[in-house]
Amino acid sequence: MSASASPPPRTGSRPGGRSSRIRAAVHRAVEELLTDQGDELLTIPVVAARAGVHATTVYRRWGSVGELLTDVATSRFSGDIVVPDTGSLRGDLERYASNLAKDLSDPDTLPLVRATIGTAGEQGASACTRERQEQLRAMLEREEARGHQAPTVERATDALLAPLYYRAVFTNQALTPEWARALVSHLLPD
Repeated sequence: MSASASPPPRTGSRPGGRSSRIRAAVHRAVEELLTDQGDELLTIPVVAARAGVHATTVYRRWGSVGELLTDVATSRFSGDIVVPDTGSLRGDLERYASNLAKDLSDPDTLPLVRATIGTAGEQGASACTRERQEQLRAMLEREEARGHQAPTVERATDALLAPLYYRAVFTNQALTPEWARALVSHLLPD
């Protein structure tokens, strides 16, 4: 830096600062632990050791494994699936269901979903599905804006999200794109 140049002014918070690095390290540790060994050994001290931070730091920020999993799931599932726009509600929902089936089948995603729902209960389930319901809402509202009738978000959730999540979390049945697209025909019969 030259003698005439002055350092940039401080703005208070530091983007990418220590807090952000700790959050990223802890999130990464949770995801690695779930992928490596499932949730049976997922404790705050184990996560902290894997992240290279003190357990007190993790307890202070998240309080419990359930709250930590909810934060990881909320972060992971925000904006990772693009809302399709094929020009028709049927096409949008078929592509969406197929993409969601693929995402839920991912070996990095499924352990996080199962652990979050199993550990954090209703709050965890909401963290895993809230963004998905908003994506459904966007597609349904777009269909109504086109001047067509669309099912309610509740009906679409029951017909699409519920079977997808049930099969992913509670069974060992495959979530094939064909099966996922067939769910749309139950929601939107010809």
